[in-house]
Amino acid sequence: MRIFLALALLLPACSAPPAGAAPTEASVKPGINDDFTNPSLDVDAMVRRFEGESREIFAKRTAIARAVGLQPGQTVADVGAGTGVFVDHFAADVGPTGVVYAVEIAPKFVLHLAERAQRRGQTQVRAVLGGEREPGLPEASCDAVFTSDTYHHFEYPRATLAGIHRALRPGGQFVVVDFERIPGVSREWTLGHVRAGKQEVIAEVTAAGFRLVEEVPLGLTENYFLRFRRD
Repeated sequence: MRIFLALALLLPACSAPPAGAAPTEASVKPGINDDFTNPSLDVDAMVRRFEGESREIFAKRTAIARAVGLQPGQTVADVGAGTGVFVDHFAADVGPTGVVYAVEIAPKFVLHLAERAQRRGQTQVRAVLGGEREPGLPEASCDAVFTSDTYHHFEYPRATLAGIHRALRPGGQFVVVDFERIPGVSREWTLGHVRAGKQEVIAEVTAAGFRLVEEVPLGLTENYFLRFRRD
């Protein structure tokens, strides 16, 4: 685990583009990830914030994980794994012969995820330091990529979606769980924090080469669950 983590931290996902490269995508929401990349990030405070029953996706974590439908031996990437809300479920689903990439742009979360997996004996879990534009996953390595309350943190969605597309094997699924953003209905916090509503997310993801398969009804009120395929 420690060896893999050391390698993950050296991944070039955060490196700047080479001189003379084509202009990069502009940020769609500058500063959206500043709290997480801050060296003073308080992981214990984030655990309390993310892993409370008042948070819908935490309360519904088992139903959400089961809906992904992972099988033993598969490889899944949890992009924006945070404190590891879904890691235990995914590790159990893919079993010891599978792989769970727990991807984060916050170095402190990467360390937390690696140490957490080591304590729990989850040898199939690999903590990966991703970048703002690239998740840092091997090409054609994943059967599924999952994001939960993370899509709205994609500061460079076209680049990030291209990286996810590359990481998926043909036929692989991309699951997006994120906040409903409905003017006049959603909370003011959601309207100010989340830049795109569900239909805009669908448009962006399908433009990146994915096919929308279904919206899975899980009794969610603040969030939605969308399943896409990489054909």
